[in-house]
Amino acid sequence: MTGTIDPTVINLVVFVLAVFVGYHVIWNVTPALHTPLMSVTNAISSVIIVGAILAAGSPEADFGSILGAVAVGLASINVAGGFLVTQRMLEMFRKKARKVENEAEKK
Repeated sequence: MTGTIDPTVINLVVFVLAVFVGYHVIWNVTPALHTPLMSVTNAISSVIIVGAILAAGSPEADFGSILGAVAVGLASINVAGGFLVTQRMLEMFRKKARKVENEAEKK
């Protein structure tokens, strides 16, 4: 029997495999690689924002455009939070003398 497979089923299988691979990749990262991984995650989220903007910019307000607008908001939060976490982690590696000088300048 020949037939075609529904594209929704194929997309669902790809999604489940991506979740499985992503889970195993993230949970096996050593702490030394966390900051570079955050930077890559921010880059990926920025690509997601571009795709979401394209989906949200459709002329008619259908389910895809609403989902695109939600994706823009969530990915923007992810990018901003990722940069804040990366900045905070890099702050830990600065010398203490610089930190004291910066606090003195603020006062």
